[in-house]
Amino acid sequence: MESMGKKKPRPRRSFMPEFKAEIVELCRRGDRSVGQIAKDFDLTETAVRLWVSQAEVDAGERDGLTSSEREELAALRRENRRLREDVEVLKRATAFFASMSGCWRSVGVREPNSPVVAGP
Repeated sequence: MESMGKKKPRPRRSFMPEFKAEIVELCRRGDRSVGQIAKDFDLTETAVRLWVSQAEVDAGERDGLTSSEREELAALRRENRRLREDVEVLKRATAFFASMSGCWRSVGVREPNSPVVAGP
């Protein structure tokens, strides 16, 4: 008797743009259905449909972000995240050094680079 458990998720695979273009071209020819092409090449039907949809956007046949725009958006988001992290580090460093500026006086030690004042 077969197990009634869930199927194991398929490991994530990546495909070359040339391969994706060939699959999209096969789908556009209309000789076979998207489902049949996906099955023949051991792909998920959802992935093939997404590739066809993205190819239509890139060709200007459909509204949406082109592949190059998606890449640029992802790069800008990565840069934005890195810059936010940099700002957070600088804020913490500023707070640390601001808290340290008063400690020289409290222990009676001369602050570095401060002039020596002669006593009475």
